[in-house]
Amino acid sequence: MNSQARLLDKLAKDLKPGRLEWIGLRSAHRGEIQVVGSAEAIANRGLAGDHRSSKTPGSGRQVTLISREFIQQICLHTGFAEIDPVLLRRNLVVSGLNLNLLRHQRVQIGEVIIEPAALCHPCSRMNQNLGPGGAAAMYGYGGLCARIVQGGRLSVGNSVVRLPREPGQPGQSQGSLFAR
Repeated sequence: MNSQARLLDKLAKDLKPGRLEWIGLRSAHRGEIQVVGSAEAIANRGLAGDHRSSKTPGSGRQVTLISREFIQQICLHTGFAEIDPVLLRRNLVVSGLNLNLLRHQRVQIGEVIIEPAALCHPCSRMNQNLGPGGAAAMYGYGGLCARIVQGGRLSVGNSVVRLPREPGQPGQSQGSLFAR
């Protein structure tokens, strides 16, 4: 484990649980988003009903998440009082924890275990959804991309809990902490 990963582990160790606030399923690339109260996560695929679940297994972008706190920061940069998560096109909105500390960690939400790794950078579509400068307002606050390690059901209201690292646990902290 590299020094960046050790630092992240040390800081993340004391994270209090957060909460799953919102779930959205994207029917197709650029398709409509269906807001749901719960979803079935398919290990190594994505969320059932989301277009990503039909892609080739193994992607690091099987599910995307953003925090309510990041959305509040985006509001400050755009001047909006609030932003509907549908406009941000992420799958999950969580709250109550520092989302960036969950990179390269394992996280349990309901029955589901995910491993967030890559930053979920905003695309130019955010300028369409949020207006000129929308993508710039999201930069650094776009959330994380994750793979699903263990499938199961997750529901709005579930706790978001960082799991302790198991010795020799594969996948975590591989690559640079700051890599995309």
